[in-house]
Amino acid sequence: MQHTLTPRRWLVLIAVMLGASIGDALLGIGMKQLGPVSLNHLGALFFALKSPWIISGILVLLGFMACYMTALSWADITFVLPATAFGNVIVTILSRFWLHEHVSRSRWLGVALIVIGVGFVANGPSRTEYAAVEVEVLP
Repeated sequence: MQHTLTPRRWLVLIAVMLGASIGDALLGIGMKQLGPVSLNHLGALFFALKSPWIISGILVLLGFMACYMTALSWADITFVLPATAFGNVIVTILSRFWLHEHVSRSRWLGVALIVIGVGFVANGPSRTEYAAVEVEVLP
């Protein structure tokens, strides 16, 4: 039985990539506005929940988690995680152009290596095939 990626399944994988990337970027904006937080002042994290950026990031990440769980219901984690690793490219692009962060050449090289790795994984099956096991029935 061949497990193929239907258009709906591709959409779920794309939603995982975009959800994680956009959710993390929204949290990044909110936490930069809040400033440094330490374990000695955990109350600041509760204060962060008043930020629309943080709330938006959490909601987007909840959507990401729902899509991620959906993908894991029909594919192996060894397929889903690398296949959605292209989200690292999206995070890097968002960081550079939306958050105006500096992205060094070595980080861009790392992103290129991720893209190459995703290409290897995407060519494999989405689900491990197991041989049928015959069960002997006793009289």
